[in-house]
Amino acid sequence: MPRLALFALAVCVLAVVAAVVSFAQGLWIGAIWVLVVGLSSNMAWYYLRKAKVEARQATAATD
Repeated sequence: MPRLALFALAVCVLAVVAAVVSFAQGLWIGAIWVLVVGLSSNMAWYYLRKAKVEARQATAATD
């Protein structure tokens, strides 16, 4: 798994925890954390797909 995808996934998990804690305390800043979750999950997905495409292209070039 690419390093940037792992970092984005870690940010996603931490943002989910922060959102749950914020909403549990009655703070509306949890809505910002939900937006961060969406952004970081999209980044993780992008970097995973990019790595798969690059790996496929590398194997196709050697064939």
